Amino acid sequence: MSDQLYISSSCKIDDSHVFKDGDLLLGKKIAVAEWLLMIYKHFRFDYPKFYKMDNLSKLGWLATEFLLQDVSLKSYEPEDIGIVFYNRSSSLDTDIKYFDTVKAIASPALFVYTLPNIVMGEISIRHHLKGENILFVSDRFESGLMRQYVQDLFTSGSVRCCICGWIEFFENTVETALYLVETKNNGMFLPFTEENINKLYQLTNG
Repeated sequence: MSDQLYISSSCKIDDSHVFKDGDLLLGKKIAVAEWLLMIYKHFRFDYPKFYKMDNLSKLGWLATEFLLQDVSLKSYEPEDIGIVFYNRSSSLDTDIKYFDTVKAIASPALFVYTLPNIVMGEISIRHHLKGENILFVSDRFESGLMRQYVQDLFTSGSVRCCICGWIEFFENTVETALYLVETKNNGMFLPFTEENINKLYQLTNG
């Protein structure tokens, strides 16, 4: 197996922009509560379960839809494709909402989403993925740590393809940067280096 990894595609979503492979697809400033639904409707996605998800899962689902557009994963078995995510606030956005319902009648629909890794479950169901997955909680986006962890997964043979990145939703903070990583010439074919990871992450972060 080649030691060199490449970014086949990328997606960046913040509170007012959607980028695909570094190109701006949508830019609009509206209330955070309406933003994810607006993206969903604007691009005419059709997945009824989307409406039942919590905000973190909606954000991850949307970013992955853009990430996998125009990129074929048919050469991989479901077990070959891993997911590695990082975020700062875990599932706190949903935890707070769930706690508020406990004062009256606890909401089972919200309770389902009081673990941050549920977003990976939603993505896996949508795209029939069965590979290794993990979500780390970190104070900040650390491209070096992510790059090394993903590299180790490929080196050990645990994955042949990986969806990885940063996914944060809490109160008014919406910040996601996802990358599809492979060893072959596909899509962007951009070396999976800290420099390129950060360049795509910093599109609107300065």
